[in-house]
Amino acid sequence: MDLIGIYLMDALGEGCPVCRILRKYEDSEIEIILYEHVNDPDVREKFRESLGLCTHHAWKTLEKAYSEPLLGPLGVAMIYEHMLGVYADLLENGTAPEEGECFLCKLMEDKERSTVEAFADRIGELLPEYERSGSILCKRHYEMVLELLERKNPEAAEKLRELQIRKLKGLGERLGSFIDRFDYRAKEAPKKEEVSALPLAIEALKGLETGVTVRKRRSKKQRGILPWK
Repeated sequence: MDLIGIYLMDALGEGCPVCRILRKYEDSEIEIILYEHVNDPDVREKFRESLGLCTHHAWKTLEKAYSEPLLGPLGVAMIYEHMLGVYADLLENGTAPEEGECFLCKLMEDKERSTVEAFADRIGELLPEYERSGSILCKRHYEMVLELLERKNPEAAEKLRELQIRKLKGLGERLGSFIDRFDYRAKEAPKKEEVSALPLAIEALKGLETGVTVRKRRSKKQRGILPWK
């Protein structure tokens, strides 16, 4: 297995492996911006094009800044002092401000696409480990991987579909056991695997909150077309 395959294999633990990779990537990119690019002219121009970042990434950046003692809010303050000035100047000149695409959202979409394609390309090696692991592809990323496989590897697509159903049903049984623990006749508290079933069930249906899962699409996507087309 190549390095990319090993990277994907390492993400197979619990929850959606693609979402977990994207969340880690998003956090890393935000840290890079705050540590290295606050005063970078090229990055400042990207910020200018969208008046900062999108709502999700703007608040996530501030949260990251306050949560990391070595960062602090100074970098974010400098970015948005500049953006406020840009906004005020546009209004003063009678120009209607337009918000372009958040460049971090674009990075996230590119990362999502490459991760899904890599997962589908290595499905033969990954599928056995996926079956043994506690991972469950979220609805969004399962459908993206499946659509690629249906065109390139129909046999693997069917295997993934059957496995996904089994995993979802198994998770449903764990969630049902969690619910049963709240019955007044229950003698034991919920077990660890039962407690974890609730957030995992939400993740399986909605994915983790990252730029690609929360952003609003500007145009409706036709059914059956990959999201990046």
